Amino acid sequence: MIHSQINAGPDTPIILFDGVCNLCESTVHFVVRRDRNRQFRFASLQSAAAEEILSGHQYAFDDLSSVLLIVDDRLYRKSRAALQIVRRLDGAWPLLYYVFFWIPKFIADPVYDFIGNRRYKWFGKKSECWIPDEDLRQRFIDDPTGQD
Repeated sequence: MIHSQINAGPDTPIILFDGVCNLCESTVHFVVRRDRNRQFRFASLQSAAAEEILSGHQYAFDDLSSVLLIVDDRLYRKSRAALQIVRRLDGAWPLLYYVFFWIPKFIADPVYDFIGNRRYKWFGKKSECWIPDEDLRQRFIDDPTGQD
């Protein structure tokens, strides 16, 4: 399984994100700066690693509209993924989880979709997947340079 390739157990949180989305890239940077214990691993949704990871979950692989979090073999999408991510961050960020977790998915997910459906228009898009610097690259499951 993919976890053995990253020296991590199944409880390691893996964030899958749209690799050409500027908002998504900024979100990865936001998480990295608030993850002092380096618990999170990352992969772009366009990668072979993401395809392999998602093969065990009922997820349409061509759907790039949501950040995904996989932890303990459970897939979180949209607002629930965002909440589970902030819950694991350092500092006061987990308080946001406790403020917003009570909002039902049928309300939170449409708000998430509203932003997600406009992310390219509002924040821009790259012509190809973003390649992180050397330090951050070590936290990626796949090799974002394409040199597996």
